[in-house]
Amino acid sequence: MSQQHHTIQLVRRASAQAVAAAAAEQQRWPVDAVAALFELPFNDLLWRAQQTHREYFDANEVQRSTLLSIKTGGCPEDCGYCPQSVHYDTGVEAGKLMDVQVVVDAAKAAVNAGATRFCMGAAWREPKDRDVEKVAVLVKEVKALGLETCCTLGMLSKPQAQTLREAGLDYYNHNLDTAPEAYGRIITTRDYQERLDTLANVREAGMSVCCGGIVGMGESRRERAGLVAQLANMDPYPESVPINELVQVEGTPLHGTDQLDPLEFVRTIAVARITMPKARVRLSAGRQEMSEAVQALCFLAGANSIFYGEKLLTTGNPDVARDEALFEKLGLKAG
Repeated sequence: MSQQHHTIQLVRRASAQAVAAAAAEQQRWPVDAVAALFELPFNDLLWRAQQTHREYFDANEVQRSTLLSIKTGGCPEDCGYCPQSVHYDTGVEAGKLMDVQVVVDAAKAAVNAGATRFCMGAAWREPKDRDVEKVAVLVKEVKALGLETCCTLGMLSKPQAQTLREAGLDYYNHNLDTAPEAYGRIITTRDYQERLDTLANVREAGMSVCCGGIVGMGESRRERAGLVAQLANMDPYPESVPINELVQVEGTPLHGTDQLDPLEFVRTIAVARITMPKARVRLSAGRQEMSEAVQALCFLAGANSIFYGEKLLTTGNPDVARDEALFEKLGLKAG
């Protein structure tokens, strides 16, 4: 073999190794690896999650966010879990965007209750530009109170994302909901790539990403692993990861779905913490139905953010006094 040919072979080999390394880096957490975490003995999984959590956070600090529905109902999407969809009869009336002062008053109440982030949700598939301009005014007003701001408004174009960023929006929430292979069973009016495109627009505008999913929608453990893998392999992965348990609402297609085992929910929190060590993992929807013991296990597994207040968009949430009492029992502090 000539020296030139040998050199070419070495270069090709090195290039192939570089490509393989790049692919491995893009897939920091293949689905098989995430699924293996789910299969660990419960104590081993929580031990690993707690070690990871303590490496990056104060283990006894929990960030508090308040969520307000600034425009409720009338959404044209057919998400099988959502009482705000026009496709289902759930008793939720379509409303208009809230007045500025009503939102500001709610934000002030959130500050007084100890919240540090204020999230505003609107039931749109994709807001019109004039809607985004109105929300930008709300963002500025809430930001002036010293709160971090977050919005979830549906799909965003690049210019819309930029408008919100210029208004001072810190976080944009757009959940993946479930694994790609399970997505078509839950939603047919929007595809997975459209969700990813919105997240890319948010990143490009310079905002932080709040992105998670819902478990307990009839998915398999493998599909739960697929959801976590999708989140963990984002570059970068989301700064905030809400893990929701399905809140079953009569009139929606998922009402009557078999309840997820509470310890499986705790496992999901732990796996999210291990695979996304620097993220705020938020114990989100479904918390009202959880016992104090299950919530305590979730905090042990690495959850360090909650929604704080009596309502999440249209469904219930533990009231502030109840949360304060739980925090006192567990020795947790606001972060």
